[in-house]
Amino acid sequence: MRHSQLKAFHHVALLGGFSRAAEALFLTQPAISEQVKKLEQDHDTLLFHRERKRVRLTEEGAHLFRFTKQYFEIEQQIEEYMSSTSAAIDGELRIVADSAHHITHFLGDFRARYPNISVTLRTGNTEEILEELRAYNAEIGIVGSLTPGADMEALNLGTTKITAFAAHGSSLASKPSLSLKELTALPLIFREQGSKTRQKLEETAKKQGLSLTPAIVAEGREAVREVVASGAGIGFVSQAEYGHDDRLTQITLTDADIEMSETLVHLGQRRDVKVIRAFMDFARKAQDEKNASG
Repeated sequence: MRHSQLKAFHHVALLGGFSRAAEALFLTQPAISEQVKKLEQDHDTLLFHRERKRVRLTEEGAHLFRFTKQYFEIEQQIEEYMSSTSAAIDGELRIVADSAHHITHFLGDFRARYPNISVTLRTGNTEEILEELRAYNAEIGIVGSLTPGADMEALNLGTTKITAFAAHGSSLASKPSLSLKELTALPLIFREQGSKTRQKLEETAKKQGLSLTPAIVAEGREAVREVVASGAGIGFVSQAEYGHDDRLTQITLTDADIEMSETLVHLGQRRDVKVIRAFMDFARKAQDEKNASG
């Protein structure tokens, strides 16, 4: 197995085509195709489904792509380590968060400190986030769990209670507090399966012999907020993420003292990736300053 074969395969998988890989590696398309074909033949394994101008990874190809992501990232770390002129940190930092609320207070300062790092931020639930980190599709995750897994390194961002909310002025918002038993008779707006907030509510209700059945399942926290604001039902969120919205009224859960933790995580084996190390160091300092100020 040659390094050039793996490099050709990796770039085809990364960029979604042989011609794009050829452009990125400054080679011809036939040269890239030959490298991948030789890799497949030598190991009697089909790595791509070839569909006219499109290519799609086979199951075996997807597994290999996960390994090559690690392989070429380590290669990049070696280059950075051996380079005496790599004092400036640059690259891409992909963050997937169940809520960006917990880092927005220092993202701007981080970008000011590291202007050569390109930051992208998208949302997902805890289950999706951990999957993306393990697949090398993101560097940093923010999840609603203090125990994301032994393969993760974590920074605790704190805990807050789960609160309910309904559309301001609606009959659903007429009571300042509700019990879990009362919730069973009301239209509930839940996030998708994999949401830690939903999971904790359902587990707490089950311990009381109750079942909370959603009237509507909405994808993502903002979607839940919009559905609730329309008057369709009651939603749930951690107190720290509730924010301020004149369209909504907060409702206390009287018999459900459920706390939501928020944790900054990354894959432990990637701790030496420069952008990850820089972000985690910056986040720890920001969290220490936040805790010291009260």
